[in-house]
Amino acid sequence: MEWIERLNNAIAYIEEHLTDEVDYEQIGKIACCSSYHFQRMFTYMAGVPLSEYLRRRKMSLAAVELADGTEKIIDIALKYGYSSPTAFNRAFQSVHGIAPSAVKSGGVSVKSFPPLVFKVIVKGAEEMNYRIESKEAFRIVGISAPLSTELEKNFAVVPTMWERAVSDGTIQKLSGKMNTPPMGLLGMSVCRDGEQWKYFIAVSSTEPADEFEEYIVPAALWAVFPGSGTNQSIQKLQERIVAEWLPTSGYEYGNAPDIEVYLSPDPENAQYEVWVPVIRKQE
Repeated sequence: MEWIERLNNAIAYIEEHLTDEVDYEQIGKIACCSSYHFQRMFTYMAGVPLSEYLRRRKMSLAAVELADGTEKIIDIALKYGYSSPTAFNRAFQSVHGIAPSAVKSGGVSVKSFPPLVFKVIVKGAEEMNYRIESKEAFRIVGISAPLSTELEKNFAVVPTMWERAVSDGTIQKLSGKMNTPPMGLLGMSVCRDGEQWKYFIAVSSTEPADEFEEYIVPAALWAVFPGSGTNQSIQKLQERIVAEWLPTSGYEYGNAPDIEVYLSPDPENAQYEVWVPVIRKQE
């Protein structure tokens, strides 16, 4: 399957550049999507963030070289992108649970993490409801925060941002400006390569922005998946979209933001929609 082949081609590129500065945008290009969407796919498919996979692979190879005993620790650290012995020691211990010097001395066990290989696994016993919606460009107003290009670094940013928006009255102010579809509070990741990545809490609106920031969401085709439940249920739905629906859907990621539309605010039983930008695969 072409989609799986692209993922494996991206892994091959990573393997060739483990001793270089791995270019996340180039990885995305090989997989024919943005680096943001590739990292999301990778995390859901592999069960580990891309940056952690890179760390494990580098430290796995470093352990082999340390056991060989012919190179200095500092030289191996520099080879795998660590400018200081302290940073290398911390990364090595996080993977192997022991210091690099212990491996060099010999007689200790280390861990091996071989390269990933993606394969098609038949799933889908549980149905997934969705619709395909073509939508013209629309304007949002809201607040934003910068995102790191390494997705797992954002795990603390987004929840804190929502908590602050609730406590300081931002959500109430934004709700008063909502007047165009999609009708709901929006959590939007704007992560186009070559631009500053941002996360928005916003609403679709034609009202004056006032103290808020505005952004024009480009015209796009969207796969829209309804859901309900807690934050964990949203994450589970997003994982199923990537791992189960996307590979066999006839679509692939488009170049537009990912959007979560919160139709009701109840944190224990939220009603929501996940909007995934898509394009039809070329035959």
